[in-house]
Amino acid sequence: QVQLVESGGGLVQAGGSLRLACAASGSFFQINAMDWYRQAPGNQRELVATISTNGDNTNYADSVKGRFTISRDNARNTVYLQMNSLNVDDTAVYYCHAMVQRSRARYEYAYWGQGTQVTVSS
Repeated sequence: QVQLVESGGGLVQAGGSLRLACAASGSFFQINAMDWYRQAPGNQRELVATISTNGDNTNYADSVKGRFTISRDNARNTVYLQMNSLNVDDTAVYYCHAMVQRSRARYEYAYWGQGTQVTVSS
């Protein structure tokens, strides 16, 4: 089984910064693409940022481009989300998501973290 555990959420004033981390543990062969999603009350879960297996390719939602940076440390099985210039619209529960190969077989399984709350005050 694979577990994803997020950390780093909290309360911050508008204009401030936070850094989220998501560490994967358990038994697996390889972690492929990793993503951050968020869900605000009353809204659907939306994709915030994604990073490829080796970290060469990243993509961002238009709403966070230029403010958020996704990165990963494969030696630590961890993905990060650096969030700068936060505004009240960034308030949400942030979820880590990963596509994991349990074995050398190419089939991937999707895993989610439990979420971490980010609250931005005006």
